[in-house]
Amino acid sequence: MSLDEKATKPHDRLAKALTEDMAAVNALIRERMASEHAPRIPEITQHLVEAGGKRLRPMLTLAAARLCGYAGPYHVHLAATVEFIHTATLLHDDVVDESLQRRGRPTANLLWDNKSSVLVGDYLFARSFQLMTDTNNMRVLSILANASAVIAEGEVLQLTAAQDLATNEAIYLKVIRGKTAALFSAATEVGGVIAGAHENAVRALFDYGDALGIAFQMVDDLLDYGSASDVIGKNVGDDFRERKLTLPVIKAVAKADAEERAFWSRVIEKGDQREGDLEHALELMRKHGTLEATRLEALAWANKAKASLHALPAHDLRDMLSDLADYVVARLN
Repeated sequence: MSLDEKATKPHDRLAKALTEDMAAVNALIRERMASEHAPRIPEITQHLVEAGGKRLRPMLTLAAARLCGYAGPYHVHLAATVEFIHTATLLHDDVVDESLQRRGRPTANLLWDNKSSVLVGDYLFARSFQLMTDTNNMRVLSILANASAVIAEGEVLQLTAAQDLATNEAIYLKVIRGKTAALFSAATEVGGVIAGAHENAVRALFDYGDALGIAFQMVDDLLDYGSASDVIGKNVGDDFRERKLTLPVIKAVAKADAEERAFWSRVIEKGDQREGDLEHALELMRKHGTLEATRLEALAWANKAKASLHALPAHDLRDMLSDLADYVVARLN
């Protein structure tokens, strides 16, 4: 899910506009990921935090707060909170998925072990709640605590739905709202709340983050079937090999005849995958137009994100957030 390319990209312009704030966030992250008694905690955390991620989620919090005129210090705490929650979920996800690579590097569970990854993830969740309470704002605590619960709920739902051909688009949307969009929307919403913004602005920021997160995950799922691995930090076809029912496959299953459905049942539900199956899966998705349909759906969510920004004051940061929504889907071109 990397958003790295040229300095002209919206993500990089956003980073440049928030340079001082992001420096403060990074300093706070380094301070709070330290552990006097368990040196493995900063070792594992630093491996992932410093692995080249672009800090998109904390930048959304900083941008939302600045866009709403915030001049205090606590947007930095909230941005660090968001990054800790995100990092904790990555550590847990890699254990659940038995992943060996993230952002082109070996995963923490491979370099250390599953127990360490889970426990350090737990530590980061605890640290995130300490950061939240520093703000003395019960509403942001409620928003981020709720997002943490929704993320966990989405991951559990994915466990039961990912390899079940009965999984439909409504269930898929619940899964990606949990695993991705919940933290995007919380990141933007708390920026508005800490700034004391009008409720219409806070709602607009939530809607922006929600739609952006959905578009982001749909694009990521689509790229798994058609992009160089260096763009997304994983190998093409990983989702297929891990038997994950993502939107392009769900749409193909819905249009499948009996023979095609038997194929999907074999490779997804039963896990009986053979040489050439990925290529055949791609043929079926192209036959039914599900790759293009997924692209159009992601584009619609990106446009919804942009439309949400109309309720916010004119600002360079607002323009960058709008451009970011375009860029998320432009990765498909």
